[in-house]
Amino acid sequence: MRTVAVVGASLAGLSAARSLRKQGYDGRLVVVGDEPHRPYDRPPLSKEFLAGALGEADLALESDNEDLRAQWMLGVRAVGLDRAERALALADGRRIRADGIVVATGAAARTLPGAEGLAGVHTLRTLDDARALRDELACGGRLVVIGGGFIGAEVASTAYALGLDVTVVEAAPTPLAGPLGRAMGAVVSGLHADHGVRLSCGVGVKGLSGESRVDAVLLEDGRSIPADLVVVGVGASPCVEWLRGSGIALDNGVKCGADGRTSLAGVVAVGDCANWYDPRVGAHRRVEHWTGARERPEAAVATLLAGGAVEPGLPRPPYFWSDQYGVKIQFAGHAAEAESVTIEEGAEGDRDVLAVYRRAGRAVAVLGMNQPRLFARWRKQIGAPL
Repeated sequence: MRTVAVVGASLAGLSAARSLRKQGYDGRLVVVGDEPHRPYDRPPLSKEFLAGALGEADLALESDNEDLRAQWMLGVRAVGLDRAERALALADGRRIRADGIVVATGAAARTLPGAEGLAGVHTLRTLDDARALRDELACGGRLVVIGGGFIGAEVASTAYALGLDVTVVEAAPTPLAGPLGRAMGAVVSGLHADHGVRLSCGVGVKGLSGESRVDAVLLEDGRSIPADLVVVGVGASPCVEWLRGSGIALDNGVKCGADGRTSLAGVVAVGDCANWYDPRVGAHRRVEHWTGARERPEAAVATLLAGGAVEPGLPRPPYFWSDQYGVKIQFAGHAAEAESVTIEEGAEGDRDVLAVYRRAGRAVAVLGMNQPRLFARWRKQIGAPL
C-alpha cells in the first residue's frame, strides 16, 4: 500500500495511525478530521475539564516527541467514498486516493427537536461543546439534564459540585438499565439522590419553553421544570451518512467483522461508528467506549495490511468507567446477556459494591463501585477465552 487514509482524528483514528506505523507501514499516511483540533481526550470533558480542573493542553493525546509522519487535514469533513476510484471526497472539494482506508468518524450527539437556536441548550460531545457549557456553568443557576445515562450523570455530578441546582430527567423507568440492567442501574443512579440532585424517571420531555433563551423543560405529564440551562444527553448517532452509496454495509454504524473488516475490501472501521461482530454473543455490537477506540484499531490495522488474510481473534469485552459524586464506577462485559446478578462485595443499598452478572453459571459482566482491585480480578475472568 502506498497511501492509507484515516478518516477521523480522535482517539480511534490516532490509535489506528499509531498501529499502522507500529506494524511497519511506511507509506503515505493521511489523517482527516472534521474538527480543527489535534486529537484530544474526550472522557474528561464531562468531568475535570468541565469543572475547570484541567485545561485544554491537558487533553492532548499526542506526546511531545511523537512523529507519525502523517499529513493532517483538519477542519474538513469527508462527504463521500468513491469505491471505483478508491477516493475520498472532502467537503472543500479535494479528493484523496487511498489504497487502504480506516473509517473512524465516530458519533454525533443527538439533539432535542425544536431546541435549535434557543440559547442555554447544550449537548456535550466535542471540545467546543465543553468550552461553551463550562462558561455557562460558571454563572450558576438551575440546570436540567435531559437523559440519565453516563454523560448526563457525569454532567449532573460536575454541576452539583460547582454549586448548581440540578434536576435529571430520564424517560426510562430506571436510568442506566440498558448498559447495567435494571437492578444495578437503580443502585448507580441512586447517587443522584444521595447528593440532593432531583431525578425524575419514567417521563419524557415534550419540549422546551423560552423566547430567545430556555426558561423551562416541559414534560409529557404536564409538569414544567424551571431551567436556566439545559444539557441534552440522549445518546449519539454514528457518523456514517457520508458512506451511503459507497458499497459499505451500514447497520447501526459500519457493519464489521470481528476484526474491523467491512464489506468493501481495503476498508476497515474502528471507534464509535464501527459495529463489530462479537463471537461471544453471536451478534454485532457498536461499542462507544474509550478502551474500544484505543484497543481495537490494532486488530483492524493488522487486517488492513494483510489484505484480510488473517483470522480474526476475539475482541476484548467492552470496558468503561465513570466518575460520579466521588465514586469510581467500572463495568466490563454485556449486562444484556446475563440471567442473574449477584453482589459479591458490599451489600444492597451500599455505594461501594461489586456485582457479577452470570449466564449459565459463567460470568459475562462485572460492575464495580469503588472496588478497583476486586474489579480488575473479575475483569480478567470476563475476558477469558470461550
